[in-house]
Amino acid sequence: MLNVGLTGSIAVGKSYVCEVFRELGCHVLDADKTARDVVRLGTPGLAKIVQEFGNEILTASGELDRQKMASIVFADEEKRLLLNSILHPLVFDAQNSWLAECERENPNGIAVVDAALMIESGGYRRFEKLIVVWCEPDIQLQRLKTRDGLSDIEAAKRIRSQMSQEEKKQYADLLIDTSGGFEATRIQCTQVHLKLQEFANLA
Repeated sequence: MLNVGLTGSIAVGKSYVCEVFRELGCHVLDADKTARDVVRLGTPGLAKIVQEFGNEILTASGELDRQKMASIVFADEEKRLLLNSILHPLVFDAQNSWLAECERENPNGIAVVDAALMIESGGYRRFEKLIVVWCEPDIQLQRLKTRDGLSDIEAAKRIRSQMSQEEKKQYADLLIDTSGGFEATRIQCTQVHLKLQEFANLA
């Protein structure tokens, strides 16, 4: 089993890239889904977040209000680091369990774990190859504004709260540029998948 990390900054198109890799036959774990699972209603993760941030980050039904949480942590570096210190160990454990399951099911396959903060958390070191997805900064800003309904200032603040795209690229074994849209990205994904198959066969 070739274990591959996939990362990139906010709104660069990681979800579409993961979708293509899934179509190409890779096992793919979506980081957002994992992050939601470890803080769903009744989990120790959610209890820990409430302990640190208070009940105001919950919805009326007792679930995590993700938008409210985002507005808090993107405005306060200390609180963002606190949230990450709670989430990262839980997410790592969930990813490791999933990778072990993939290994049992398909020892010769390719498992791709997508996580936005993989480099910042140090989690990328657990993978044999690292793919960094990126796009031109003006395209990233526009995508984020459109996706989340944010102003220029709010979108730029969220982008600045993360490691820069240029810095992330320095860690990459393989790069995928999504600036050119869906079809151009799909072609790159197919090329990268061929390289991953080569690495898997050599392993």
